[in-house]
Amino acid sequence: MTSIELIKQWMLDHPTSTSLIKYFVWVILIVLLIQLLRKFLRKNLPDNNTRYKSQKGIEVFGYILILILSITYFTGSIKDFALAIGLLSAGITITLQELILSIAGSIFIFFVKVYKPGDRIEINGIKGDVIDIDSIYTTMMEIGEWVSSDNYSGRIVKLSNAFVFRGPIYNYSKDFPFIWDEFNLPIRYGSDLELAKEIIIKIASEQLSEYVTNSVARWKKIVDKYYIEDAQVEPTLAISMTDNWIQLNLRYIVDYKKRRATKNLLSQLINKEINATKGKVEMASTTIEIVRIPNLKIDKKDLNN
Repeated sequence: MTSIELIKQWMLDHPTSTSLIKYFVWVILIVLLIQLLRKFLRKNLPDNNTRYKSQKGIEVFGYILILILSITYFTGSIKDFALAIGLLSAGITITLQELILSIAGSIFIFFVKVYKPGDRIEINGIKGDVIDIDSIYTTMMEIGEWVSSDNYSGRIVKLSNAFVFRGPIYNYSKDFPFIWDEFNLPIRYGSDLELAKEIIIKIASEQLSEYVTNSVARWKKIVDKYYIEDAQVEPTLAISMTDNWIQLNLRYIVDYKKRRATKNLLSQLINKEINATKGKVEMASTTIEIVRIPNLKIDKKDLNN
């Protein structure tokens, strides 16, 4: 018997195995076709947004096609199909449970809209901007770590979508793309406190007016949507007394991607205005100042003894 005849005979003797092999061949062909279409779209669509959405659409279409193939293919007459598919499902569930959970996570992310490309999130202790979401991984451009504030570290992180079921997800930009930030200004005792307060609030109000205006309407939607109290979005100043200085705490709202730049700008402008007061307002420091040297009385008799 020739090799072809042997293969045909084997296929006749093992119909279940033959059907499963044919099924996996079709799945592989569909996956290859999807990859070719994705590559074609990536090269021929000029717009990033359109290119990204088109590739994701093709990917979803491929999964739907595989699902339809699976349903229609296994409804035919395969001997011992129930047993075969049961054993196959059990094996897949055990060996590929992380993969299955990741795919379920991607479906959850898509329908619940936990986050989307462009959002800044923190998940599993990793902070960054989401740059891609596929059926298995969420890809992020990392921020922080050895880099101070909210700057990019330069590392691209791939995180399993299964993590959406394993802990909290912090989204900096969903619904309300603003965050509150604050910093302290130590003012020396004896300074004109009212003038200091006026300078700080004036500069903060001028520089942050755009953020305040844009955040008012967005915050109103948050209050209407969730069970949450209303909050003040205008810059506020709190005063506390310490052993060394009067501490002014400035709290304000800012775009979540401009926190560092805004703090730098406010610090420079406030420092410039304080220096222009010519001593009426002075910044404090932890340096030691000797106010008065006590009088010492020395008895000459004690020295002679």
